[in-house]
Formats: sequence, structure tokens, C-alpha cells
Amino acid sequence: MRRLFLTLAIVGSLGAQVPAPVADPMATMRFLEGDWRGEGDGKPGQSLGTASFRFEVEGKVLVRRNLAISAPGSGKPAFHHEDLMTVFVEDGALKGLYLDNEGHVIRYLVSGSPEGACFISEPGDGPSYRMTYLRGREDRVTLRFEVAPALNPMNFRTYIEATLRKVK
Repeated sequence: MRRLFLTLAIVGSLGAQVPAPVADPMATMRFLEGDWRGEGDGKPGQSLGTASFRFEVEGKVLVRRNLAISAPGSGKPAFHHEDLMTVFVEDGALKGLYLDNEGHVIRYLVSGSPEGACFISEPGDGPSYRMTYLRGREDRVTLRFEVAPALNPMNFRTYIEATLRKVK
């Protein structure tokens, strides 16, 4: 009887064990969480930019809101740019959806590493885009946005490069 009770207790405890934690697919994106400001000063011809990254939908979606403005100067008109991007898991892979006030819609394949995060546009008929956030010091990242022509989709050329400082 004692042996039966002991066997039942052991078998019963096996089913009650805590399941192994599931890996966080957003772990490589967490360094971006917070509020960021571009290092530029917004002088004529220069941009002033801010971005915020927030985890929403119970931490399953990363939402980036971005704003860039520049005053007129050096023969360039004033400029106002807003965009929204979501990063999410689909079919086990990180993906992104980018929308802006200029009418652009870009679907990204996303990868993260200890060095940063890389967003490469899904193949299509038009140009290819690559946006990279490279980790610097704890409160800095380098943002690089590159464009490649449709006929040579991996021949990326830097369009914008900026240093962002975490402010919150």
C-alpha cells in the first residue's frame, strides 16, 4: 500500500511540473523600447527627429511612431514626415509593417542580434529597403536607412544615417 501511494505521488508530481518557459520572440527587439531623439539640432536644412517604441497587445507587438521635421534652408523646403511601424510574429518569424504620411507601405522581414535589428523589405516589383538599428552605447543607436534599385535589389545605398539618443 505504501509503495502504491509513493508511486502515485511520484507520477502525479510529474504532471504538475511547471512547463519550460517559451523563448521570447521579441527579445532581440527589446533594446529599442522607449523614447528616442535624433542628435541633429533642426537648423535650416537639417532634420530633427523623434521616435518611440512601445510593446503593446500584451507585449506581442512592437509599435514604432516616428516623426522627422526640417526647417527650410540651403535651397530645400520645409519637410514633415510621420510614420508608424508594427513588428510582430507571423508563422514563427518576425515581420514588420511600415506606413507613412507619404503613402508608402513597406512589409519587412525582421531579424535581431546582439548588434541590433535589421529590417529588409519583402521582395516586390519596386526598390528594396533596408533599415538597421545598430547598438552603440547604452543610450545610443545608429539608424541607417538604405535603398536599392528594383533591377539590383541587394545593391543598397545609404539614404539616411542618424544617431539616436534614448531620452526615456
